[in-house]
Amino acid sequence: MEERLQKLLSAAGLCSRRSAEDYIEAGRVTVNGQTAKLGDKADLSRDRVALDGVEIGPAAEPVYLMLNKPRGYVTTTSDELGRRCVTELVEDLGERVYPVGRLDKNSEGLLLMTNDGQFANLMMHPSHHVSKTYRVTVRPDITEDQVVALSTGVDIGEERKTLPAQVHVLEKVPGRVVLQITITEGRNRQIRRMCEAVGLEVARLKRISVGPVRLGMLQPGKWRELKKSEVIA
Repeated sequence: MEERLQKLLSAAGLCSRRSAEDYIEAGRVTVNGQTAKLGDKADLSRDRVALDGVEIGPAAEPVYLMLNKPRGYVTTTSDELGRRCVTELVEDLGERVYPVGRLDKNSEGLLLMTNDGQFANLMMHPSHHVSKTYRVTVRPDITEDQVVALSTGVDIGEERKTLPAQVHVLEKVPGRVVLQITITEGRNRQIRRMCEAVGLEVARLKRISVGPVRLGMLQPGKWRELKKSEVIA
């Protein structure tokens, strides 16, 4: 049965469908030795599909895990600049998995990883509004007006303002404030850009939950497989 190449690459546990589209457009995917183009289909029972010259096999058994990403790692499967990648932290798993969404290099905390492309797409698609909660340390102080602005939506330089967010002040000391911010969308560097838009400097950013899945006491650089109940939820 023929299926789109991005679905086959995702099902094989190599990348998300979105990344697969980028790989196809970059000319890194071939079908029977010929460079593929976006929209092409293939049948693995008769066609040879390869990424960077490495032929892919049938769909892998689904794996779902959570990683406590430390600062200093990039949320990619490889990096042309030689930076450390989150996939290095799960090499002992023995399966190829890729990140669901992103955390920038200087951010830390909960990162979901999987080889299930459908699950990744469901989690990342804007229409599903999966909540993400962050513990954010900002400087130097915060006013009630800034809290209201973050809560109701701010202009971060795109066509529309951010969606309403839940913002709670957890701690206040001279020169530093700790916030808990929950958002239901995932724009690039969204929390940092929201804070910058209201004049706050982000000193530390840690994701503590995605939907019903909480980071808990998982140590930085460590991972665990999700429970079946967490995947279902």
